[in-house]
Amino acid sequence: MNLRIALAVVCFAASLNGSAVAQDVFGAKRVGIDLGANQGFVLVPPKPGPEGARPWVWYAPVLGNNPSPNIEWMAKQLVDAGFYIVGVNVGESMGNPAGRAVYSKFYDHVVREFGLEPKARLLAQSRGGLMLYNWAVENPSKVKCIAGVYPVGDLRSYPKIPRAAKEYGLTIEELEKILPDNNPVDRLEPLAKADIPILHIHGDADKLVPLDANSQTVYDRHTKFGGRMELIVPKGSGHKVGPEFFEDPRMVKFLIEGDLANKNSSAN
Repeated sequence: MNLRIALAVVCFAASLNGSAVAQDVFGAKRVGIDLGANQGFVLVPPKPGPEGARPWVWYAPVLGNNPSPNIEWMAKQLVDAGFYIVGVNVGESMGNPAGRAVYSKFYDHVVREFGLEPKARLLAQSRGGLMLYNWAVENPSKVKCIAGVYPVGDLRSYPKIPRAAKEYGLTIEELEKILPDNNPVDRLEPLAKADIPILHIHGDADKLVPLDANSQTVYDRHTKFGGRMELIVPKGSGHKVGPEFFEDPRMVKFLIEGDLANKNSSAN
C-alpha cells in the first residue's frame, strides 16, 4: 500500500455523518473516493491476494456512500481472499451516458491509485445491471467477468421508458430512437466476442425485475452470440434479500476465479 492510500485509510471521514474515523467495513478498511459531484469508496483488504495480486469486485448500485449491507456475506469472503471491493454513486442514472462517463473516470482512478488489476469483476444488483452492463459493453477489455443478482437488463422492463427518459434527459420518443445504443439486452455482442463469462441468480417469481425480460433474455442473447453464461433460478423467489441470492457459494467462487466452474457452460 502506498503512502497516499495509507494516509487515506487513516484520515478519511468515513461515516455518513462526517466523523473523521477510519471505518472498518466487511473486514476491510474503507477509503473514500472524491470525484467532485460523485463519491465512491474502495474497501482495502487486510492482506493482498496470491503473489501480491490486487483483484477487485466492482459493485453497483451505490446509493449513499457505502456498499449495500446485502452483500456482506459475499464481501467478507472476498476480502478474506485479498479482494478489493469498490463502488461509486452515480445516482439513479439508469445506465445513462453521464453515469457511464463517471464510471470510466472512477475506473481510471482506482486502477491508477490503488494498483488494481486492469480487469474488474463486476457485481450488479437490480438496477446496477443497467449501470455496469452499459459500461462493460463499451469497455470489454477492462472486464474479467460479470455477476448479477436479479440485475436489470432492459430499460423497457425497469424502470420503464417514461422514467428512464427523465434520467437520460430525453423525451420518450428520443430515448426510444436510441434505445439499442443504451439498453443492455440490445448490446451484448461485444461481451460475447470478448469471451466474458456471466453468472446471474434471478428468481422466477420476480415481479419488479421479471426474469424473462431481463436475465433470461441476457442468457438467450449472450449464448446466441457464442458467449458463456450460467443462470441460476431460485424457484418461487421474488425480488428480495435472501440467502438464495446473497449467500450462494457459487457466486463467490465465480467472482474469485473470474470464470465459470464449467468453462464451456451455457446451461441454465
